[in-house]
Amino acid sequence: MPRAKVQAAQPALDFIPPAYTPWLHRLCRLALPAVLASRGIVRCEVSGAARLAELFAAAQAGQVRLLIAFRHPSTADPLVMAQLIWKEVPRAARRHGIRLAGPVHSQFLYDRGIPLWAGAAAGWMLARLGGIPIQRGKLDRRALKAARHLLAKGPFPLAIAPEGATNNHNELLGPLEPGLAQMAFWGCEDLAAEGRSERVLIVPVVLQYVSLSNDWAPINQLIMDLEALLGLPNAPDPSPSNPADRRYVRLLKLAEGLLVQLETFYRQTYGQALETGGPSPAPGDFTERLERLRESALAVAESHFNLLPRGTISERCRRIEQAGWHCIYRDDLEGSSAVERSLADWRAAVAGSHMEHMRLVEYLATVSGSYVAEKPSLDRYGEVLMILWRAIAWIRGRDDERPPALGPWTVRIRVGEPIGVDRRTEEYAHRRRSAVDRLTADLLHNLEEGLHAGESQS
Repeated sequence: MPRAKVQAAQPALDFIPPAYTPWLHRLCRLALPAVLASRGIVRCEVSGAARLAELFAAAQAGQVRLLIAFRHPSTADPLVMAQLIWKEVPRAARRHGIRLAGPVHSQFLYDRGIPLWAGAAAGWMLARLGGIPIQRGKLDRRALKAARHLLAKGPFPLAIAPEGATNNHNELLGPLEPGLAQMAFWGCEDLAAEGRSERVLIVPVVLQYVSLSNDWAPINQLIMDLEALLGLPNAPDPSPSNPADRRYVRLLKLAEGLLVQLETFYRQTYGQALETGGPSPAPGDFTERLERLRESALAVAESHFNLLPRGTISERCRRIEQAGWHCIYRDDLEGSSAVERSLADWRAAVAGSHMEHMRLVEYLATVSGSYVAEKPSLDRYGEVLMILWRAIAWIRGRDDERPPALGPWTVRIRVGEPIGVDRRTEEYAHRRRSAVDRLTADLLHNLEEGLHAGESQS
């Protein structure tokens, strides 16, 4: 996530209520092809659109309530989901004689932080497309209540990314958060309480981006650019002799160069016990060192906010974010003296600087030492290099720069078989945590099947 444009203490974050506005939906629908093209997405390959059209028809007929669970590998995913729902589903419905009333749309959850760095206009537009802002890392009761109400009574299905954030990998699925499964069971409870017979279905949707180019020149240029930013020599080592092997050696040296400079920074600045390794580390050594670096960066932030290091990397990042927001966005500023307000600004600035460590970890959370080695494709090189580019842009304070263009891209969209939730309510009534975990695991399995189906096409 880019930096929020915050330099002083601010009033408490307000809830932005969803306010679906048909004319804005129509305008965005018209603009969508141009926006997708601006992101380098020139082709969509969809499987299962007719299945989703049938489910939309069933939802409009009052037979089912739909939760759409989509993979989140890229920041372009909301645009691709719009293409699926606004364009592909109606097209499939017409092709198969399925009657759908307009507008065909879904409401969705989005990160409350987006309007902080993208601007108030983004929040205004997301709200008028029916979006529900949620603060990650805390029990956001108002957002959950709004989402729960829309699942049971809203005019459209509800779309949620169960990974919680982008994972930046097209062929790896991140761990799923349990919130979507919990929302599904709440929907069943609410329908039962009203004596309604609709079923609650979770529809898995897998998104994958595949380069349409076989040109390695942009990859090689990006390697050279990153070498220059890290102060590394960009003259290719004559050994090994194979160009592909030389490219991989340069990628390893890039990752090693960034790792060494970050290890040095945390050791010298914060006294973290990090030892740099030798050149071109083995994948296992690199992974261990990267894990230690992530732990060190999180420890600096957690120590400042008096947080215990509990849970996954994602959960720890969300708690740090909430602790920082608590210092920055406050409901006790009114009536403050000039000195109190200045101290509040000071506290906000310090909190913001400690949140930087968490943001850095977010960029590096999905990096491993073996992803490219397992399959040295142009796409995997591009994914890893873009992670490094974004991390370096963040460190340099240039995170608002447009990233290098490695496209054009085709996006593969696969709609999976829906998962019925109503048949699991008896287990949920007796063992809630177990039922939520089991449903989350089944959704993970379904998404992984769709992901592997896409790999077989590559």
